[in-house]
Amino acid sequence: MGDVPTFRTGLGTSDADSITLLGRSLADDMLGEVTFGELAFWLVAKRPPTENERVMFEAVLVALADHGFTPTAIAARLTYLSAPDSIQGAVAAGILGGGSRFLGVTEDSAAFLAGSLAGRDALPTDEAGWDALAAEVITVTRAAGKFVPGLGHPVHKVTDPRTPKFMALARDHDAFGPHLSLFAAIGRAHPAILGRTLPLNGAGVCGAVLADLGFSPAIVRGFALLARCAGVLGHIAEEQVDPIANDIYMTVDRNIEYAPPT
Repeated sequence: MGDVPTFRTGLGTSDADSITLLGRSLADDMLGEVTFGELAFWLVAKRPPTENERVMFEAVLVALADHGFTPTAIAARLTYLSAPDSIQGAVAAGILGGGSRFLGVTEDSAAFLAGSLAGRDALPTDEAGWDALAAEVITVTRAAGKFVPGLGHPVHKVTDPRTPKFMALARDHDAFGPHLSLFAAIGRAHPAILGRTLPLNGAGVCGAVLADLGFSPAIVRGFALLARCAGVLGHIAEEQVDPIANDIYMTVDRNIEYAPPT
């Protein structure tokens, strides 16, 4: 018989008497000592966050948790209406709606900013330098017929209230890195190039924060989904005691304009 393969992980394991997570006793070293936000950071980064990193990371989770009756929340509520015996299905339905238009902007912004900074011999050292780099990036993106991720918002036409708060938090917690610096400069530089002023949106600033925390853009949407999972669960809990999903369904069903194919 050949050798039995082994399967490596640095996350968790257990035996008859103990549970080990990230090299520590779950019961003795983590329960009551580590917040869920800290643990989420730790599980991905394979190291605990500093206090400043924890504040910024948990702020991202709070910022992205819920935005009201978005498609993710509606999908979760309607799925719960259809299958109240399957709460996991309702949660999954809401999370599956996190894509390029909802929640995906966080990933897109992180990737855009990281790509714009990659391969440069030196980064700007002052605001004027960042503004020049931002103008270059915006001009190239516009010429390619593309949009700058994180610029503009369907509801917040002047200022997304999350953005200035994140900028202040990052300065207060020594977390204002190159991705946030470029994102802020895009906010300053774009009106002269685009001919209009758009807000820097909260999803975009969250992407910049996560990139400055050292996370790869490839994992960033996962954090947005982690945050939204809490919001989706809240909508399901509310649906259990104050339901509106049936009203949504009946409103659509009773207002169908049937147009058969000709």
